[in-house]
Amino acid sequence: MKITLIRSMIGQPEKHRKVLRGMRLTKMNRTVELEDTPAIRGMVRKVFHLVKVED
Repeated sequence: MKITLIRSMIGQPEKHRKVLRGMRLTKMNRTVELEDTPAIRGMVRKVFHLVKVED
């Protein structure tokens, strides 16, 4: 699955920032490809308002 950071993490809670760093999303408009696992789905659910997901 492709995950793109579409909103800044400035002003977000530290938990959300840690999740984004865990997915290697550190800059705006950066896209990463990750496996579709329950753990990754849970991380995406935590920050769904900051990212765009494509299968």
